[in-house]
Formats: sequence, structure tokens, C-alpha cells
Amino acid sequence: MTTSTLPIETANADFDEMNGFLGSLFHHPVDSEAQEAERPIFEPERALQIRDGSDLVATAIAFTRQLGVPGGDLAAAHVSMVGVAPTHRRRGLLTAMMHHQLRQIYDSRREPVAVLWASEGQIYPRFGYGLASQRFHVSGETAELRLPAPTPGEGRLRLDRPTDRQADLARVYEHVRADRPGWSVRDDRWWRYVLVDPQAHRGGATERRVVLHEGPDGVDGYGLFRTKAEWDDGGPNSLTTVDEVVASTPAGYLAMWRMLLSLDLTRRVAWMRAAVDEPLLRLLNEPRRLNCRLVDALWVRVVDVPAALAARRYATDVDVVIEVTDHLLPENTGRWRLRGGPAEATCTPAIGPADLACDVRCLGELYLGGVNPTALADAGRLRELCPGALTAAGPAFTWHRAPSAMEIF
Repeated sequence: MTTSTLPIETANADFDEMNGFLGSLFHHPVDSEAQEAERPIFEPERALQIRDGSDLVATAIAFTRQLGVPGGDLAAAHVSMVGVAPTHRRRGLLTAMMHHQLRQIYDSRREPVAVLWASEGQIYPRFGYGLASQRFHVSGETAELRLPAPTPGEGRLRLDRPTDRQADLARVYEHVRADRPGWSVRDDRWWRYVLVDPQAHRGGATERRVVLHEGPDGVDGYGLFRTKAEWDDGGPNSLTTVDEVVASTPAGYLAMWRMLLSLDLTRRVAWMRAAVDEPLLRLLNEPRRLNCRLVDALWVRVVDVPAALAARRYATDVDVVIEVTDHLLPENTGRWRLRGGPAEATCTPAIGPADLACDVRCLGELYLGGVNPTALADAGRLRELCPGALTAAGPAFTWHRAPSAMEIF
């Protein structure tokens, strides 16, 4: 790989040009309806571009959003629209943009972490991003699946158009989001983006619908889904594709799934973003029929070590000195004393010897509480310098809910 000498442009970018460029790289046509929904969330002042003459050859952007982390919310740069033209691969353009972006985020002191979805898992670890959450990709048959029988007073289900119930969806989502690391805050712009449903993106399926669960106090759950009619020699074999299921009560969750798995003429279900601790897997009579496949979800880059470690909460009390290495942001390299627990945390420079040692990528993997520190130690990624430090401090980095991701940004 050569080192790029092409300059990075940070002036206001043109959305239509960037959107068309990314569409060509990810092999999908530009849809006007989707494009108009994406336009309001675009932040031209946070876009990076590289040109070769007049040709756009590389892009990246960060969205300004809050991310749910253990114990609260944190300003996090949501990195997206990253791509390099096939004519300019292996020239160092991606490396130059990622370095530039991280330095921008660090110098602004606005966002202690960055987060992204990776098109390929091998790309972003070299820039310090760690795999912080995983998801189950569900693709199974429903004919033999059974859920517990309904009980009196479970509530009522209703079907509607998602855009007509945005206020209800937002209220339920925000209530549940408060206890789930990895879910991003959605303002009105982001809700419109999430709910846009261009026909060109349906793949022959129906428009997206929402099932709402109404409990004693009103709507307390929703499920976004669509169906696709298919028939074979044995009869109906239609597919239900689930996008989101959000419920604040077990009764609402169970009632919605009972409907989603038993729609007339459907025999299969697909769900791409199931949490690894999804209750459905504990409710079904035969969860193996879902054919759950574990895949990556959110990748986290700790940009400002002391600010990030102090911003989240910890499952147990912890007092540990961590030696961190960061080749891209040397300000993070050093020994940091983390003291915290379920209520508060501080992280300050340490003078004494370190108890644990790792690189900044490892901190990203630990950050949302979804990775057991012992597993990272067994992989040689986290080193115990003081005997017993891992046993004492490790449980603090976990959380009572696994991190998950509700949307691809």
C-alpha cells in the first residue's frame, strides 16, 4: 500500500454527490424516496472527501448522536458513509481519512467514543475499533414453533402503518432504550429515516407494518415487520421479515411474537438484528428452528480514554490501573486509574504500576459490557500484570443486559 498524497477536504460536502458515490460502491441504486429521508440526517460539516482532480474517490462522515452505554447515554460519533473508489484502492486513502477523523473527534472533545457498522470485519481493528456487540441473524421455519399459551389480561394487539404511530413508537423505544447499551437516541429526523419504506427496497415484499401491544396504560410494545408471498409444491411458504420488536412488558413481548410467528400462509421468519440475550430464545419450544447465526454488530473506538471510562457505569465496584497503548492517538497511551461502580466512575492518570494492560481496541470491545474480560485475556488481548487483578476487576466491565443494535446507520 502506498501513502496517499491527495488532500482531505473538510468543507461542506454535497449530499447528492456523496450518496450517489456510496451507492455505486455498495452496489445499490439511488432511490429518491430513501434519499430524501436521508438528507435531513446528513451533516455536511462532518463529511470528509478526497478528490483526484474533480473526481470524488473517497468519503467518510460522522453523525452527531447519543449512544446508550452501561448506566446512561454518551455522545458518540456515529461513523458512516465510508468508501473508496475501486480505482484508488491500496493508496492509503482510507487510512488517511480514518486518522484524520479520529484526530478531529479527539480534538473537539465532544465525543469520547466513535461507533460504526463494518462492511467487513477485517477493516477497522487497525484503526483501534473493537467488536463491542454481536447479534443473532435469525432465518428459520415457524411451522413447529410454539410459545406459551395466552393468559388472561395480556392486552390487545392492533395493526397500523408505522408512520401513523411514530409518536407511540418513539415513546416505547425511549422507555426501553434507557436500559439497553448500544441503542442510539432517535430524534424526529432519525425516526423519519428509520421508518422510510421505499418500494424499491422491499424486494417484492409488502409495505412495512407495525403491530402494537396495548396494555392497561396504553401502547407498551411494537413490532415492525413485512411479509413476502411465496408458494411451492407443498402450498404456502411465505416469509415474515421482522425489523424491530420493542416491548416494555413481558406480556406485550410474548403477545407480539405469538402473532408474528403465526401469520396466515407464512412458514418462515427472518430477523437480522436479534439481541444475543433475546427473550424469544427462552420462550420457544424449539429455538434451534430459528437457525440463529452469531454475527458482528457495533464496533466501538475509544477516542478519549479517561473521558470514556468515566462516562459509563460498572456492574461492581472497581479500582484498577490499566496500561493502555494507542498508536493513533498517543494522548491515550499511558496508565489510567479507574475507580467506579454502579453509581459513578472516575478515570485519572496513574503513577503506580499497572494491574492490567491492553490496547485501545480491547477497550472498545469491553466498553458496552458485552465481552467477558476473561475471554479477551485467554485470547492474549488483555494482560494481567498483577496476580488476581482480572478476577477482581473483570466482572465490573460486564453489564446486566447484553448490548445490541437496533439500526444500521
